[in-house]
Amino acid sequence: MNAPGLLISAPRSGGGKTTFALGLMRALRRRELAVAAAKCGPDYIDPAFHEAATGRPSINLDCWAMAPSLMGDLARRAAEGSDLLVAEGAMGLFDGVPAPIGRSGSSADVAATFGWPVLLVLDVGGQGQSAGAVAQGFASFDPRVTVAGVVLNRVGSARHRRLVTEGLERAGLTVLGALPSSPEIVLPERHLGLVQAGETTELFGRLDRLADFVEANADIDRILALARPSRFEASLGGGIVPPGQRIAVARDQAFSFLYPHLLQAWRDAGAEIIFFSPLADEAPAPDCDVCWLPGGYPELHAGRIAAAGRFLTGVRRFAEDRPVHGECGGYMVLGSALIDAEGVSHPMLGLLGVTTSFAERRMTLGYREAELLWDGPLGRRGDLWRGHEFHYATIADAGDDSAFALVRDAHGGDPSPAGSRRASVSGSFFHAVAPANP
Repeated sequence: MNAPGLLISAPRSGGGKTTFALGLMRALRRRELAVAAAKCGPDYIDPAFHEAATGRPSINLDCWAMAPSLMGDLARRAAEGSDLLVAEGAMGLFDGVPAPIGRSGSSADVAATFGWPVLLVLDVGGQGQSAGAVAQGFASFDPRVTVAGVVLNRVGSARHRRLVTEGLERAGLTVLGALPSSPEIVLPERHLGLVQAGETTELFGRLDRLADFVEANADIDRILALARPSRFEASLGGGIVPPGQRIAVARDQAFSFLYPHLLQAWRDAGAEIIFFSPLADEAPAPDCDVCWLPGGYPELHAGRIAAAGRFLTGVRRFAEDRPVHGECGGYMVLGSALIDAEGVSHPMLGLLGVTTSFAERRMTLGYREAELLWDGPLGRRGDLWRGHEFHYATIADAGDDSAFALVRDAHGGDPSPAGSRRASVSGSFFHAVAPANP
């Protein structure tokens, strides 16, 4: 029998779903349940917190970027040996992009695909009975999706809870928790979301306090009873081919954004992953046949990277006869220079001509489809990949390199050249999730 599942969502971003999801996962783990976790949509940071809370690796489930076969395979494998799979939604429950039913990238589509009921975390600050109308709208909006219960967030008092609960009951919905405002349990944030799990001080103590908070303010036994058996269909995988047999991958606090499902797919295909740390001034292993610089936070460590002589020399030598690819932060480090938040320009690898700036910031966010313009680590010229961009850095000088890909957004815009390539070196702000599938 497939493990039962439950999806935690909210009407909007910032509504409290991550706080509640982490507290619930940790509380269930403390009950000695085997809890599998997933994050809907593109997100590097939250799954690492899921793993810390549950003791099991978390996965991303992205119904826009991933073929149904890949998404189903990832969910099935994640749930193996678990008592329950808890998925955390992204943005609002129905937020997605124009696409066929089931492929919009919304959390609702993920819930419908796997038959998971939704527990709605509802921020009721400044509301009374009107919260019932909001929740009723979510419950009736899509007949494929079952809103099985509601957890109230930012409850101001017993009277406030009573008024809101009256509205929810009138809408025919069950209140399974009421979370008071509590600054003490807020996790620290920075410009791309939460501070990474590995950098969060007293991480496990914070998670235990979140679990205590959820235990005290929600009916966990009734929430557990909401979960329903997951619908996992037989799949053929996602067609992800490793970029080489031995892959050198940068990994530390500056280079941490690489999706676990890609690493697993590469390993499943027989590739070896050899990690190295640029911040520790390590170079890629010379016996690897491709080097991958993931995204992350190089803008916060630009001075250390510029001073990491063994790293810089090692990557430059590697690039003389083997492919090097950089995604987002990795792309910035492959360029000529990186301008930090204070306006100081730090020399980077210089393998591409681009100069990027974190002093001139602009948020860029959204799904992307990329058509490769050359044969390289991601595939052959003309291959299509789906993924996303999320960064605040801007391009101060694009240089004169050829473009890496033609990229279009998910809203039907015209494709435009993006990224850079020079000899065997390539990079762009595009984060690859999976090969495109009709």
